[in-house]
Amino acid sequence: MLLATAAIPHHMSYVQAAIVGLIQGITELFPLSSLGHSVLIPALLGWHNVVNSQSDSESFYLAFVVGLHVATSLALLAFFWRDWVRIVSAGFRTLVKRKIETSEERLFWLLVIVTIPAGLLGLIFEHRLRTLFAKPTAAAAFLFINGLILLGGERLRQRSEVRQLAMAGGGSEATAEKGRDLATLSPVEAFIIGVFQSTALLAGISRSGVTMVGGLLRGLNHEDAAKFSFLAATPVIFAAGILKVGDLTGPLGKGLHGQILLGSALAFVGAFISVRFLVKYFETRTLTPFAIYCLVAGGVCAIGFGTGLF
Repeated sequence: MLLATAAIPHHMSYVQAAIVGLIQGITELFPLSSLGHSVLIPALLGWHNVVNSQSDSESFYLAFVVGLHVATSLALLAFFWRDWVRIVSAGFRTLVKRKIETSEERLFWLLVIVTIPAGLLGLIFEHRLRTLFAKPTAAAAFLFINGLILLGGERLRQRSEVRQLAMAGGGSEATAEKGRDLATLSPVEAFIIGVFQSTALLAGISRSGVTMVGGLLRGLNHEDAAKFSFLAATPVIFAAGILKVGDLTGPLGKGLHGQILLGSALAFVGAFISVRFLVKYFETRTLTPFAIYCLVAGGVCAIGFGTGLF
């Protein structure tokens, strides 16, 4: 083990809470899988109480993660609050006039549609998948697969049919890199991107990463694909946290309220800084560096945990 921290069974120290909270806030938005890192980091650091809890049917650690998810979604709301005011206002307008006329009105309904697959599948399978795959070797393998998905998305977006989508509504090959307008996505395309997003139920698969890949393959540029992934993630992460907030106030959260507050505060800060950085980053750059990280980290951890070296 890289580092061992003395811990009491069914308990988290404030140091553990701080480290996991900060990492979760960062990796939720970076295309690196927060759930995968919340499994791998405790295992690498020798936090056996945390590792063993993750696959329990009633897990104090997953109760702790609920607080982190709520904090991350609040950071996204804080960063995009102007966008959400315009988008939600536009959505209410469509309900009043019963038709969609502007790009923001269309974006509202696209965001509603994109959350449906993740919401439904999350309600049905989230707990089962977490307890089944919340193990270091499985998380490492899925992190490696996440790297392949990111790398594959970057390669596939260069194919001619995807570039034609990017020029939808006119334009030339020279304008393909600018991508299509976000509001031109169809409801079916939004639903498909939502299916991509739902694969993040597997520890190691990044919600923002696979959602971005879904957008890239429908002709969006990196900047719009990233923004759409962050907007689409906000209600899903928030709802997932709110639905399980009872775990925090029940027996699973007993003795963890201070740790949850500390971890959540750091998750909020980490997420806010991350989204601010990534929005700027994806104006000119790609998913490739993150794909390489996932391939290396996932591969090394899969071998290490699979063979007992870690």
